Amino acid sequence: MARTAGARGRLGGCRRRWRCGRGALIAAWTAGWVVAAALLLRAHPGVLSERCTDEKSRRILASLCRDYRGGALAGDLCEDLCVAGQLLYRRCLHYDRGKKVLQADWRGRPVILKSKEEAFSSFRPPGLLEEPAEAGGPGLPEADLLLLLAGEVKSALGLELAAGSLGPLWPGRRGARWRGQLASLWSLAQQEEFVLLSVLRGLSPHALPVLGSCGHFYAVEYLAAGSPHHRALFPLDGAPRRQAQAVGDMALSFLDLVRHFDNDFSHRLHLCDVKPENFAIRRDFTVVAIDVDMAFFEPKMREILEQNCTGDEDCNFFDCFSKCDLRVNKCGAQRVNSNLQVVCDKIFRHWFSSTLGSPALSPQLQRQLRAAVQECAAPGRPQGAAPAVFWKLQRLLRAALRELREADK
Repeated sequence: MARTAGARGRLGGCRRRWRCGRGALIAAWTAGWVVAAALLLRAHPGVLSERCTDEKSRRILASLCRDYRGGALAGDLCEDLCVAGQLLYRRCLHYDRGKKVLQADWRGRPVILKSKEEAFSSFRPPGLLEEPAEAGGPGLPEADLLLLLAGEVKSALGLELAAGSLGPLWPGRRGARWRGQLASLWSLAQQEEFVLLSVLRGLSPHALPVLGSCGHFYAVEYLAAGSPHHRALFPLDGAPRRQAQAVGDMALSFLDLVRHFDNDFSHRLHLCDVKPENFAIRRDFTVVAIDVDMAFFEPKMREILEQNCTGDEDCNFFDCFSKCDLRVNKCGAQRVNSNLQVVCDKIFRHWFSSTLGSPALSPQLQRQLRAAVQECAAPGRPQGAAPAVFWKLQRLLRAALRELREADK
């Protein structure tokens, strides 16, 4: 009996160990799939995007107009969208994890309508604004409202702006739709891209101006986005030599964008998602950042980068990299690569490969350009070397354009 009991105990222990082993195997298998799914979503964030349809897009705008007619929201484009028929839906461009991007015509001009969320109700105003009028909700002094708005801007951009500089965000004079105006303002203030574009309004030729808004949707200029499917990344017409000149003009404009975002604001503006789809070109080949969801001023960038880590790979936030300090297992707050380096890697490498070279350019200049782009894009290049390679690229690009234009005479 004792042997039997002991055998049972050993058998039971064996079974328990098998169960434990099986549990560990299942846990490891599940963890592997979770990690794989996370990596897939990071590399291809659109895999779980909703299907973009005209039917749903029209329903979203119809709901927006119902809320406008009911007084829940307001905006300088609402009348044209919901009453006058001057803002007309054309097609759905993109749905991605709540974000809606639609194309429309506004008084004969193509525009983009954007919102971070589908429904106006997804955005909640501060509690003070939800109080009834007699309790002081919409009757709050303007100074208090500006303080609340400054708090939203700090949350979105990491910037502390003086009340006097919030003019582009302020809804204007109080009127019959004041509560709807405030609710709309707060729905927009919770969208980082809208806040960034509003702050940059009139300050940058490389950023889209906000044209107006209705509720939680805001309108920007429509420009055709770049694509890796275009030979020159952006849609270009004309003979190969003309295209080579266009590439040179666009490259100089990218350099101007980098210099501008690095130096011309109170804080450096970091671009953490550099790809052709996030840029467009104007007729004069000025490069415009058309999707700045992943653009951050220095204070916000430091906040994003300073995370726990076990290695440098944990400190890579899309195209913005930091280093892991293994003494404290913390990512450094300082970005170690630059906008210039990423533009050289993601854009210039494609342009200045041998397949895009023009026969009108001297072989020596083509080699110098390729070498300068390789130097610029090289990982681990010291930050102090950036100005030198910037000026070298600019000098070579200007020389290339002179050669191309001389060949056209």
